[in-house]
Amino acid sequence: MPYEQASLSTRDGNCVVHLFTPVSERPSPAIIFYPDAGGIRPAALAMAERLSEAGYAVLLPDIFYRYGPYGPLDPKEVFKGDVRAILGPLMATTGNAKSVEDTHAFLAYLDAHEGVLTQKIGAVGLCMGGGMAIAAGGTWPDRFAAVASFHGGNLASDAPDSPHTYVAALEAELYIGAAENDSSYPAAMAERLEKALADAQVRFTTRTYPAAHGWMMTDFPVYDERAAEEGWRDMLALFARNLR
Repeated sequence: MPYEQASLSTRDGNCVVHLFTPVSERPSPAIIFYPDAGGIRPAALAMAERLSEAGYAVLLPDIFYRYGPYGPLDPKEVFKGDVRAILGPLMATTGNAKSVEDTHAFLAYLDAHEGVLTQKIGAVGLCMGGGMAIAAGGTWPDRFAAVASFHGGNLASDAPDSPHTYVAALEAELYIGAAENDSSYPAAMAERLEKALADAQVRFTTRTYPAAHGWMMTDFPVYDERAAEEGWRDMLALFARNLR
């Protein structure tokens, strides 16, 4: 699997990105993969590589580059300790609005890369990355054709850069994969997001998985293989419909 790493200049510094591309004689559709609060680590890289094996050029950025060197973190060890104390300082360095700024650089990098199709691209995000993916799609509606969020948190909050505030311009097909009893995405918040999507006439699908927040990540204590494979099936179908 072809792989490269690059350092992209942004308004706030240099963001390291990882690009996986399939072995193909044809240009491949691009997908930006916004990781969860665990940041760059073997499990995140493996997910990006698996998605690339399905025929996509997958860009995985280090969303915590503003923080400086860290990790790689082991979520199983993180959850044994004070999660907020460990992840809070990392998460405080970014957010949906800052991620939108960074996505300028991601798109420019992909546009300049030979063998990558970027006219219509996809985005997927996990945990806090889910909101980032939605924000990117709403900021560049002419570029993003498909967006997926898995166990995304705070998708419709009172924050000025809440993901639901970006959906009025969203033209992509959106998939929301939620977890049961997820305190970061309670029923009232889901209702608020879905109303915003319906009002904006966005094509969207929501699915609540019988799993805990973080079930898609193989290195999470709550990883659920059966639910994760169903999530992969739904995600690949979304991208196949819109990017092929």
